[in-house]
Amino acid sequence: MDKLIITAAICGAEVTKEQNPNVPYTVEEIGREAEAAYKAGASIIHLHVRYDDGTPTQDKERFRLCMEEIKRRCPDVIVQPSTGGAVGMSIEERLQPVELLPEMATLDCGTCNFGGDDIFVNTENMIKAFGDKMISLGIKPEVEVFDKGMIDMAVRLQKKGYIKAPMHFNFVMGVNGGISAEPRDFTFMKDSIPHGSTFTVSGIGRNEFPMAVMSIISGGHVRVGFEDNVYLSKGVLAKSNGELVEKVVRLAKELGREIASPAETRQILSLKI
Repeated sequence: MDKLIITAAICGAEVTKEQNPNVPYTVEEIGREAEAAYKAGASIIHLHVRYDDGTPTQDKERFRLCMEEIKRRCPDVIVQPSTGGAVGMSIEERLQPVELLPEMATLDCGTCNFGGDDIFVNTENMIKAFGDKMISLGIKPEVEVFDKGMIDMAVRLQKKGYIKAPMHFNFVMGVNGGISAEPRDFTFMKDSIPHGSTFTVSGIGRNEFPMAVMSIISGGHVRVGFEDNVYLSKGVLAKSNGELVEKVVRLAKELGREIASPAETRQILSLKI
């Protein structure tokens, strides 16, 4: 079994300081939270960026500033910018951070209801365009899937040359509008990806740590962070992303999984070294 890769999704596009005052907005805050997660054991920082007032943005220059600050603090960490952005953003807006040539970026492989009237739109042609762009720039996509049909879409497009193998998936589980975070559903998703693929699990809200345990014991990897969940335990707000990562490290230790360093993560995910 490979060592455990921990990804920290440090701020997201929707969670606010009203929900947890430690959610980072500014460049300095984002750098601080990335460093806390890295020091605790995260080798990948999944990155959304905000303006100082908390407004989500895909602005390339804002990403540049945040990525430079993260790399200043954590030189060998893998920075994985989101191309999901926020609901309602255009393709051109969402793709801006890939122009900074990160090692990885996210590739959402289907449309999903996000509660209320919000719809996160990813048409087949959009996915193809994002896939082509990442191939042309030599960027490894993390394939974001919120349901089984999105795995099928990714597999189909991989066969057509829009995504390179081996694929690395992120199962986002427990979103209102996506697949639930039940052991049955986790097993269904895990058993549906192609042989040779790798996967990370992102459990949303109270599902974060139960899904982390399922993934740890199954040979997968784990994402935690304020984007997905702001609580360390029921009713206890996490003081930092580092606290959430530390909890995963403790769980992994109890379950016999060692933690992957950034260099080991690059090998496991077949990133360019």
